Amino acid sequence: MLEELNESRTPPAAGGVPRRRELRSRISGSRIAKLADVLVVLLSIVAALVLWELLSRTGAISPQDLPAMSTTVGELWSMAQGSHFWIAFGHTVQGWAVGLLLATVLAVPLGIALGLSDFAAHAFRVPIEFLRPIPSAALIPLLFLTLGTNFKSEVFLATFGAFWPLLIQTMYGVRDVDPVAVDTARSFGVPASERLYRITLPSAVPYVATGIRIASAVSLILAFTAELFMGTPGLGQELNYAQSYGLTTQLYALALATGVLGISTYLAFAAVERRVLHWHPSQRVAGA
Repeated sequence: MLEELNESRTPPAAGGVPRRRELRSRISGSRIAKLADVLVVLLSIVAALVLWELLSRTGAISPQDLPAMSTTVGELWSMAQGSHFWIAFGHTVQGWAVGLLLATVLAVPLGIALGLSDFAAHAFRVPIEFLRPIPSAALIPLLFLTLGTNFKSEVFLATFGAFWPLLIQTMYGVRDVDPVAVDTARSFGVPASERLYRITLPSAVPYVATGIRIASAVSLILAFTAELFMGTPGLGQELNYAQSYGLTTQLYALALATGVLGISTYLAFAAVERRVLHWHPSQRVAGA
């Protein structure tokens, strides 16, 4: 009897060991996969930098047209030692941030309103489809004549470009709410304001976060464009100055600094999105 009792207790204990081993192997496998992803990104960056260095050093492209990577990075490091570079960098960040903030304040509430009302979406369809395809850079001559070449023009250009992707993403996010959840809440007598707060907005937040990430890149591009062509203070103005006086190495260094700023903002918004939306299924699937 005792032997039979011991044998009956053995399978659960023995079965638990493989389960724990399987769980540990899955965790270690996910960590290895994440590490592999990071290594792939790092290796691609290193490969691009090495190719840049080789193209210049071997003479495949003239160093006067394409300075070596090491020379460009050294020039950027030298520029970063002075306050002039950081003042220009701060102007660019300021124009980008204000433009993105205004676009968010304007586009998100309007996108929610247009997403909730079919009548409003139909009424404003023609103005939206007319204004959205207009290239933001095409407004520069108009801004020259109206606002002038100042910080207001830079902010307007950045806001105009960032407004549209954020508006469209918000509208689609509000319209993509599960109708079963909305109908269930309505059948239980949940007020419209509470349905908006508890069902619609949580469902639309991932779309809004994606829109902000896209709008962030657009806002930075247009802030830099305004500085480049309108002469407002910032990295774009410094790059225009370097191009005018044939300072090729400084030109590439400023372009590299702008690229680093762009990828840094993208990674920052992606990290914030993962942290804030950790509860959403899309983030759990991405993490898995």
